[in-house]
Amino acid sequence: MADSGRIYSELKGDENEMNKRICVITGGGSGMGLETAMIMGKTHYIIICGRTAGKLQHAIKTLQEKGVECEAFSCNVGDLYSVRKLANHAHELGEVQAVIHAAGMSPHMGEAEDILKTNALGTIYINTEFAKVMGKGGCILDVSSMSAYLTPSIVMPRKLYKYALEEVELFRKKMNKRLQIFTKSVRTGVAYGISKDFVIWYSKQSALKYGDIGLRVVCVSPGNFETPMGDLEEEEASKFMSHAAIKRFGKPREIAYLFSTIVDERNGYLTGLDIICDGGVVASGVSAMSR
Repeated sequence: MADSGRIYSELKGDENEMNKRICVITGGGSGMGLETAMIMGKTHYIIICGRTAGKLQHAIKTLQEKGVECEAFSCNVGDLYSVRKLANHAHELGEVQAVIHAAGMSPHMGEAEDILKTNALGTIYINTEFAKVMGKGGCILDVSSMSAYLTPSIVMPRKLYKYALEEVELFRKKMNKRLQIFTKSVRTGVAYGISKDFVIWYSKQSALKYGDIGLRVVCVSPGNFETPMGDLEEEEASKFMSHAAIKRFGKPREIAYLFSTIVDERNGYLTGLDIICDGGVVASGVSAMSR
């Protein structure tokens, strides 16, 4: 993992003389994040973020071949100071108009505490730090998952979510303590479902908080997509395929169009909601317990 900071860029001219329209995409090194960068790059200067330098550099090369002006910035979204550094850097380059927070960890990518830290705390840090450098006409898009709807409500510790608005460290400790009641065999899956449920809740709270400064906050809950993260969860995700209205995995380009439409400033009245894009799985009424 690289230290936080710019690792590869395609800047022309003096940065201090620039006033770019900035779009920041976390998890932009591959999958839906990279596809979104290709679309948003037609109208914005793109900063893609992640923790793997090699993946980011490859993504930058791909974007440049498409004529996108961009740079890569190494950032651990689960670390407040790393996110703060990213937000300040983006602000120095120009007007931050859109933040698409697609970075996250799935159940097969780490331990329960790491999943909670990246998905839940990462959303807190992205929203709070970028709200400091964004304003009227801007939009933060938080990415959750259909797992937030498929995980039984009874396991969701929603009474604990309020602590995220008061003291983040206390919130983290209480959430991790709650996760310990689940057996190790299911703990990462439960942590993922809970963390994504929290993302939806926190996104709505952020929309209410930042509406007065003209900043919109919208959440999207994707289903199964043909991405590197989706590949890790393919076996589990395939079990829901028979319940979907559209019986295939989504294509990254499809959700990239949704992301780019949501953050478009012409959608100025759209805020404070979660949009499910899952091919109709959640609409079927299936759950992790009933499949």
